[in-house]
Amino acid sequence: MSTALSMAAFALATSITPGPVNVVALGAGARYGLRASLRHVTGATVGFALLLLLIGLGMHELLARWPFLTRAIEWAGVVFLLYVAYRLATDDGRIDSGAAARGPSLMVGAAMQWLNPKAWLASVAGMGVYAASGENALVWQFAAIYFVVCYASIACWAWAGASLRQALREPARVRFVNRTMALLLAGSAIWLVLA
Repeated sequence: MSTALSMAAFALATSITPGPVNVVALGAGARYGLRASLRHVTGATVGFALLLLLIGLGMHELLARWPFLTRAIEWAGVVFLLYVAYRLATDDGRIDSGAAARGPSLMVGAAMQWLNPKAWLASVAGMGVYAASGENALVWQFAAIYFVVCYASIACWAWAGASLRQALREPARVRFVNRTMALLLAGSAIWLVLA
């Protein structure tokens, strides 16, 4: 298997699997539709690619030198996930409100990646496997491949949510989906604390 194909397979395995960013993309697709959710998808992809590049270009050495920074990032991520879960759980479920037309922002998508322990683990592990030598060409190649695969993966979750939109015309159904997504997010945050 070529290195590029191996990088793409790694990127797919870590990007398509359920995680906080994908759960939010699914919920955003269901609530706001695909087009509005693409801001979240783009922000999450750009945020992750930047994180991956920085890890590949040496940030992992800083984290290894000061491990308390890693723990601080983990706790910030847990707090952020619980906040997003709270917002989902308390949402009124009305799809046609004025706020619903805007959908999630680019910055929220990017922040979710920077506060997502799964993204940090994937970045450190991926760069450790594919660019441990520190060769800049490999770092940039991996980041470029990951960008494309990550965007497509998160967009699939948003599309799946948008596909459910027709079935979620009633606010009670939207509230049910939002609260289910909130439970999944809170559960993932609690799992991160206990792990």
